[in-house]
Amino acid sequence: MKPAIQAFFDEQTFTVTYLVSDPASGRAVVIDPVLDFDPKAARTATHSADRLLAAARTDNLAIECILETHAHADHLSAAAYLKAVTGAKTAIGEHIRDVQKVFAPIFDAIDVTGDGAPFDRLLKNGETLCVGSLTIEVMNTPGHTPACVSYKIADNVFVGDTLFMPDYGTARADFPGGDARELYYSIRRILALPRDTHLWMCHDYKPAGRDNYAWHSTVGEQQVHNVHIHEGVGEEAFVATRTARDKTLEMPVLILPSVQVNIRAGQMPPKDANGQTYLKLPVNRL
Repeated sequence: MKPAIQAFFDEQTFTVTYLVSDPASGRAVVIDPVLDFDPKAARTATHSADRLLAAARTDNLAIECILETHAHADHLSAAAYLKAVTGAKTAIGEHIRDVQKVFAPIFDAIDVTGDGAPFDRLLKNGETLCVGSLTIEVMNTPGHTPACVSYKIADNVFVGDTLFMPDYGTARADFPGGDARELYYSIRRILALPRDTHLWMCHDYKPAGRDNYAWHSTVGEQQVHNVHIHEGVGEEAFVATRTARDKTLEMPVLILPSVQVNIRAGQMPPKDANGQTYLKLPVNRL
C-alpha cells in the first residue's frame, strides 16, 4: 500500500512537516512537527500544529506516532503538544542520548539525564514500525547530528536535514557531534536507493534563481543535480566543500531555544520556583 502524504510548510522556519497515512486504515504518523515561536516575545503558539490536526480530522485520520528525524536547531518541536492532543507516542533515533549528553550540561538541564527520556521510543537502524498496512524503516543517517535518522515508507524517504533540494545541496555538519565524513556516507546510502525513490526534505531555503519553495525530489535528480554531492563527487571533495561552507554560516536564529526544547521531545524546561518557565541563553558557550 502506498502512503498518502500531506506536506505543511512553515515559512517562518522554512520547515516542512509531513502527515503520512495509510489510506486503508486511516492510521497516520507525523514527521517533524513545528511549534510556532516568537523569539522577540518568547511566546509560543500552535497554529502550524493545529493546521495539521485539522487536516487529520477532515480525513478521519488517527495519528499514532510522532517521528522526529533529529533534535532540530532551527525550530521548536510541537511533538509534546500533538502528543497531549492525540495520545500519539513520540519517537526518535536512539543516538538522541548522545545529543542529550552534549547539550544538557550547556543548558544546565538537570532533568535531562541522557537516557533518551522523555521520548517514548528510541529507534535503532533497520528497525521497522507498522502503521496500518504501512511499514516504516528506520535508516541511521548521521553527520548533521549524531542522532539523525531518515524514514523509508514504500518508495518514499523522509530525509530530515541530511539533504536539501538539489540546487541547495546538503546539511551543515558543524554542530556539536556533526561530521562531514559521516554525512557523506549517510547521503551515499540514500543515493544508492533506486533512482525513482521519492525524497522528502525537512527544509527549503529557496536559493537565488528559484521562485517557489520545494521539498520533493528523487534519488535520480539528486544524483545528477545536487550541487554538493552529485555523481563524481568523492569523499575528500565533499568534505572540503562542506567544511568550507560551514565556516561561512552563522548559527540558526532559534538554535538556543530549539535545542533545549527538542532534546526534551518538545517539552519546555521544568518551571522555576516562581511557577514560570524559562529558556536559557548560555552566554559565550557556542
